[in-house]
Amino acid sequence: MKQCAHNIYIHVPFCKSKCKYCAFFSRPCPCPDWDRYTESICDEIAYFGQKLGKVLVPTVFFGGGTPSLVPQVNMLRIISALKKYFIIPDGAEITLEANPATIDKDKLSALQQMGFNRLSVGVQRLDDNELQFLGRTHTARDAFELLNVAMDFGMRVSADFIYGIPGDTVESITKMCKQINTIGLTHCSLYELTIEKDTPFGKMNLDMPKNEEMANMYLAISDYLNLPRYEVSNYALFDSHCRHNENIWDGGAYIGIGQGAAGRILLDGVWYEQSGGGGMFNPLSDGQRAIEKILTGMRTVCGCRLTQDVKNVIDIDWVNAHPEYVQVSDNRIYATARGLLILDNVITKLVK
Repeated sequence: MKQCAHNIYIHVPFCKSKCKYCAFFSRPCPCPDWDRYTESICDEIAYFGQKLGKVLVPTVFFGGGTPSLVPQVNMLRIISALKKYFIIPDGAEITLEANPATIDKDKLSALQQMGFNRLSVGVQRLDDNELQFLGRTHTARDAFELLNVAMDFGMRVSADFIYGIPGDTVESITKMCKQINTIGLTHCSLYELTIEKDTPFGKMNLDMPKNEEMANMYLAISDYLNLPRYEVSNYALFDSHCRHNENIWDGGAYIGIGQGAAGRILLDGVWYEQSGGGGMFNPLSDGQRAIEKILTGMRTVCGCRLTQDVKNVIDIDWVNAHPEYVQVSDNRIYATARGLLILDNVITKLVK
């Protein structure tokens, strides 16, 4: 049976140092064995290429960790393996996450020649003292320079920011949004700082903003950032949306490659939960997959498609009784602005 298109996520777990808030699968490693890492990634690419056949791959996303640490020669080997085992069309979205302290103009130019056309920069804050507090290794100037170079190269550029650190107020976040507006980005992500117990921040008694303050900051971002929200934490012009993430949010198929990666494989009409580091496949029932699609789709402004499996697990009576939180239109269900503020709550009521 011919398999459908699958996007690909490749995880690079290595970092120069661990940020104080980071709970992702990553590890500080000044001198990784890049050849060994590359060989394992290429082996996985070959495995999935043989498992699925030479399927279309509309997007590739290198996340981490710090993918911008990968040496050029190793990255070229990975890109070559992808092109050998999959169909990477002209115009495919190929994204690299980058730390401004780990990439310069020459390296970025070389990566662009390999096919990278989208850069996602971990800026986080625009104040050096705040960057130091977060454990970041770059300065605000480093970030501005990288963003400007990437935009000058004609790449699609996104930047990540964090709000809700100790001392943040609506006024400080409004100021940050106005600073972001001056950069000229067409896509950015603003994430609320979440304290995880196994991180350095989790072991500190931080004086965090209260929930109501966080909610007001969230609303201020919509008011003052010159980009429309299209997902809970993502803002962009329509033609600058991250196609890789949109595929995941909309319940599309994707492969996770590398230790710490995960995917959702559609093989011979059956959905599988897939973990990186090899071919670990667990079949998903229609109900399990439908709930996953609700969890991701409801994070977006356009909501979740009302396919039959989704309809089977939704409490339509609750939906009809709460139009202030949830609406149905054009065969999609989506959260209202009020519903997005309490989305976790809404989803627990939404699913039977």
